Amino acid sequence: MVLEKIKKPNDIKKIPKENLDILAQEIRQFLIETISETGGHLAANLGAVELTMAIHLVMDFPEDKLIFDVGHQSYTHKILTGRKNEFATLRKFGGLAGFPKTKESDCDAFDTGHSSTSISAGLGMAFARTMQGKNNTVISVIGDGSLTGGMAYEALNNASKAETPFIIVLNDNNMSISENVGGVSSYLNQIRTTEAYLELKEDVKNKLKTVPKGKNMIHKIQNVKSGFKQLMIPGMYFEDMGITYLGPVNGHDIPAMVKVLKEAKRCKTPVLVHVLTQKGRGYAPAERHPARFHGAEPFDIETGLPAVKRTTPNYTDIFSTVMCKLGASNPKVVAITAAMPDGTGLKRFRNMYPDRFFDVGIAEQHAVTFAAGMAASGMRPVVAVYSSFLQRAFDQILHDVCIQKLPVVFAIDRAGIVGSDGETHQGIFDLSFLSEMPNMTVMAPKNKWELADMVRYAVEYDGPVAIRYPRGQAFEGLGEYRPAIEYGKSEWIYEEEDICLLAVGSMVKTALEVREKLIAEGRKVSLINARFVKPIDEEAVKKACKGHKLIVTMEENILSGGYGEAVRQYVDSIKTKAKLLNIAIPDTFVEHGKPAELMQMLHMDAQGITEQIMKF
Repeated sequence: MVLEKIKKPNDIKKIPKENLDILAQEIRQFLIETISETGGHLAANLGAVELTMAIHLVMDFPEDKLIFDVGHQSYTHKILTGRKNEFATLRKFGGLAGFPKTKESDCDAFDTGHSSTSISAGLGMAFARTMQGKNNTVISVIGDGSLTGGMAYEALNNASKAETPFIIVLNDNNMSISENVGGVSSYLNQIRTTEAYLELKEDVKNKLKTVPKGKNMIHKIQNVKSGFKQLMIPGMYFEDMGITYLGPVNGHDIPAMVKVLKEAKRCKTPVLVHVLTQKGRGYAPAERHPARFHGAEPFDIETGLPAVKRTTPNYTDIFSTVMCKLGASNPKVVAITAAMPDGTGLKRFRNMYPDRFFDVGIAEQHAVTFAAGMAASGMRPVVAVYSSFLQRAFDQILHDVCIQKLPVVFAIDRAGIVGSDGETHQGIFDLSFLSEMPNMTVMAPKNKWELADMVRYAVEYDGPVAIRYPRGQAFEGLGEYRPAIEYGKSEWIYEEEDICLLAVGSMVKTALEVREKLIAEGRKVSLINARFVKPIDEEAVKKACKGHKLIVTMEENILSGGYGEAVRQYVDSIKTKAKLLNIAIPDTFVEHGKPAELMQMLHMDAQGITEQIMKF
């Protein structure tokens, strides 16, 4: 096997040219076999195999710097830098990360995990290199999906004025996670046909050389080259900005890629190399359904179907069903997503109400202010977004929604410990940053029925509302406890004495287990479902303080600025003998691993919490 010869960085340069295609095939097969067992980002990596190989053939690691946008297409890079034998641990606790990690390898230049950041980081590295008198190469790889994010354009604008070498590789596969939308996608579709322009230019040049004074005519044509490009390539956006444009080039043709990258290295100013690739290439199920294989669970290689078939609904499914029903009953309800119609459960809503569905691309900031504009005009927008991605729109939520107290609903999926994607994707900050915003209401459901009730309530509420719910199977317990949602009011599930557990959302299920363990220790334990994180139910907290020796808050969020601290602030303001224990995630970033493993590590599983309470 050719792949077995890759042991460390730069080993690919020792591979004979005639064996490079074989190496690409072996990398693809290795990725398919490995990810079918571990799960992970398959389609994006299959599409970037030859592209990554070509980059490694023209770069020297770790001296040169390669920055991936988002980073879920970095698996081939990890293989080519000597980490192949660690892939059995991919995205597992203590194992290989699913994204570039500087602490994992000195060949990973920058930690990534969110979109549209690579050009900014790469340009910063390019300037730092030049200021330090170095001459290493800096390449940022950005997908056409990531190019829908506004930060990428801020960086391009800055790069257009730069007088330092810097290579931007635009990996254009016509996909982000779901199918690309908007003007950027249309523009790139136009560029994809420009080989005709390049061939025409060369033919005209050759013809003119054969006629009298032809060289003078060539010179004049070169002076109006920009206008000629505008005629044949609509917009020619990058060249107009002042960034040299090379391409498009077939991203699966290694010699062609190597040639264009070497040309790019000769440029003394920023250059953009436009590469055309196919997401999911080499594996038929991923080619047919690239969105399904963006972040895949373990699957059967022969069929492409998940290894474990899900039989019960998850929280995303519940949200999806409620949104479709609300769409039928309320014509003012509109749904907004940032390139995640599948992941957030809005695909069904899009199919049923296409005129009231808006995918704005990977642009969370725009999504929020866009929703604010709709709300200000009488509509009832619901912004469905992952917790980790919502923080990218902090300013827009605060200034454009909360100041005006606009009725925008934030449906926050993947809240709490998410798992295998690690630090960049854990949804553990939303309760803190949302709770500090005036006019914002924050809710968290204990089970699937309460999520449905909260979404219906939020759409009717006259102001900003955030509902956060976890990833995975929806909790179906406590179905008999379903009182109507009342603003700012918690729900007493069990009322006893001694210890009172005050649990937020997903932690109610854990609190039930903790309660059973404490009862086994001879304790009498009450349980309150917080429901509202902001405002906190002061009346319920005050009642709990009067009737219990110990109040325990439980939340799947960092301690700083979270629900527990709000409760503590209120408890400190009243006269009470009750003690307060806050159970929350410490002030840290949580690595990748299965949620159960991570909760155990954080001492936030039922056993860990019980032990903390007994020690306290």
